[in-house]
Amino acid sequence: MQDCCHQLIRRFSIHQHWSILTIIVLTPFFLAGAIPILPTFDDWTSLVSPSFEPFFSKERFLFFGYHWRPFDSIFGYIVGRNQQLLFPLLNHICVVLGHVCGAILLFLIARKLRLNSFACNIATLFFFLSPGMLATVLAVDGLNQTYANLWALLSTLLYLSLQGRKKYIAWLFFIFIATLCKENALMYALISPILAFSFSIINRSILRKDLFIGIAIMIAYALAILLLPSNIDIHPEYVPSVDKTIKDVFKFLLSTWFAVDFVSLLYPPKRDILIAAITLLLSLPLLYFVFIKNIKSFFNKQLIGLLICLLLAVAPHILTVFSMMHTYAGLPFAAIIIATVIHKNTMTTNWKWAIILYFIAAIFVDIHLTLLSYQSGLVGKEMAQKAIQKTLSTPSTQHPTPQSVYIVIIEDLHPHFSSFCVPPSEAFGWGRAAQYENNYIWPVELNDTIIERNEQYKQNAMKIAQTALKQRQADCAWIIDDINIEVIK
Repeated sequence: MQDCCHQLIRRFSIHQHWSILTIIVLTPFFLAGAIPILPTFDDWTSLVSPSFEPFFSKERFLFFGYHWRPFDSIFGYIVGRNQQLLFPLLNHICVVLGHVCGAILLFLIARKLRLNSFACNIATLFFFLSPGMLATVLAVDGLNQTYANLWALLSTLLYLSLQGRKKYIAWLFFIFIATLCKENALMYALISPILAFSFSIINRSILRKDLFIGIAIMIAYALAILLLPSNIDIHPEYVPSVDKTIKDVFKFLLSTWFAVDFVSLLYPPKRDILIAAITLLLSLPLLYFVFIKNIKSFFNKQLIGLLICLLLAVAPHILTVFSMMHTYAGLPFAAIIIATVIHKNTMTTNWKWAIILYFIAAIFVDIHLTLLSYQSGLVGKEMAQKAIQKTLSTPSTQHPTPQSVYIVIIEDLHPHFSSFCVPPSEAFGWGRAAQYENNYIWPVELNDTIIERNEQYKQNAMKIAQTALKQRQADCAWIIDDINIEVIK
């Protein structure tokens, strides 16, 4: 009898938490896919790349440029202690595990919102498998976005679970930790009360009070940025404009809701309309059931509140700069929106098939874009090895292992598409891949310039390289033309 009871409890537990079991099973596959991916593009210049500066420094704990992200900076110091072993291995492990924990927190939040078991499990899997997570979870520098989301979700779960003073201390503490990971997490100072009110966990009076607290926290953060020592230099890409905002809204909607292979659709060198069309068609049934068949559901308090939370979560990115990575910020609320609609419906066979088809498309896109990310990183490594080999084999009486290199980059034929398809010069990290390959022994100093790919680009590149050497701006010059490297000494 006792064994029978234990078996019933076990079955009940799996029935209630099958998405978490699925995530645990899939985690080794996520790690196996992410760990071989090498740094590209701004992975090489981010705060989570190896840092060799002293641990106790103003830049590490206060501001670096226009970011206040001490956890990123500390992580960069850690991987810098043994860069060949830890970078990017530790980055990938921490990001994937952070994504796993974030998915589990989302499940717990959905339970706190009193959604049914099936809805909670689908929300969790949507967040975990949606292609919208890829640009963060596969990125070497995805640590800040992943952990900003993780701590912000934890702050919301504690806000929904605790009472009294403990609730406010825990909520505000983890919002602060999340914001030090990435600034967009500060929006949870508004999101948590709105989410709780939408599901009638707090009343209107508490909502007003807590929104006032949230606004006060945001003002305090803004004052800290202004008063603490900083060197804020706003990048031109961060300046909002109407045209850019409209484009970013479209990018946000498409990357959030559709499990479409956007590389096959939008990136000319890898374009495959058939694959794009198939993944689009597989995504549509679920979107039809959620947004068209249940359109009237979006006029109730719960879904209006969730839409506000979704917009608040991505607003900092849409109003500054939005890329595929920033889709991750809104995914928890996209998942809860789908779960809420599911909760309000009877799960027919058609509903279940729509969900299955969506996940088939999502898993296919996940695998394809993981492979493309790996290939992009491999290009950078091969170029680094080629640059080192050619430099060592090029005769020079003064600088056999140059300490400084001037890099002339011929404009790439195509721009990068998130971190999935990165042109050679950016995969090469503007020379930083060679530094990493040489264990940062040489070259120590890198300078680069990008020139237009016109009829005279070869002559122009050679002229710039020779001028840099004559003026002793560098010990050596590299001319980067697609994957080809020419060494000038």
